Amino acid sequence: MAKVLVVTSGKGGVGKTTTTAALGAALAQRGDKVVVVDFDVGLRNLDLVMGAERRVVFDLINVVQGVAKLPQALIRDKRLENLWLLPASQTRDKDALTEEGVGKVIADLRSRFDWVICDSPAGIERGASMAMRFADEAVIVTNPEVSSVRDSDRIIGMLDSKTVRAEKGERVEKHVLITRYDPSRAARGEMLTIDDILEILATPLLGIIPESQDVLKASNVGTPVTLSNADGAPALAYMDAAKRLCGENVTMHVPAERRGLMDRLLRRRAA
Repeated sequence: MAKVLVVTSGKGGVGKTTTTAALGAALAQRGDKVVVVDFDVGLRNLDLVMGAERRVVFDLINVVQGVAKLPQALIRDKRLENLWLLPASQTRDKDALTEEGVGKVIADLRSRFDWVICDSPAGIERGASMAMRFADEAVIVTNPEVSSVRDSDRIIGMLDSKTVRAEKGERVEKHVLITRYDPSRAARGEMLTIDDILEILATPLLGIIPESQDVLKASNVGTPVTLSNADGAPALAYMDAAKRLCGENVTMHVPAERRGLMDRLLRRRAA
């Protein structure tokens, strides 16, 4: 049965779009038929991260308003034949998203795909509420910073009150994904620890994505990080997160502190 997954957070810049692309590619690599949907109307970044910005003809708003049929707006990935993108509009306002229209699009996508992954805009306004409205599951992306975690806690409250499942008395299954985690900074008290975050949010942990230049490089070349450097730490962490979404029991790896060359030399000299 198809699952609708929203990737969300209260704060901007935490890695929602990167996560949407990476999880979408990881699930497609496993053999599932996946569509990633950009709900960030007016900005539209998911097509850039997917390397499909020049192939956008119709978008989500066109489909919602009946200007285009869904198959006309779907863009097939060039690398994975079972991964698709439904882009957002850069020229329209989020008010163009109606609940009835979005509901019809999501229902249509459910019938065509195994996973419908909705990339939510930051904040708690209409775009974000529409992205989570029909979700079965949610990945709450947070950085190990107090402001990011606080905003994520507010998003959890919205998932428990403003979704179709919530109105039916059902639960949206929620997972926390911690991005840009730096163990050395956490050890120095410059960012929250994993335990701090989980204590505040009281939500199961899906994965820990380490701070890495791999993520930025992947975005700049328009390739999901799970494809651009499959052996890198962020890619492996996203692949493990995708396995957990599919119900697999995968050991959680906490990124270890990396010691520099001078540190290793000094330790050898001291020994």
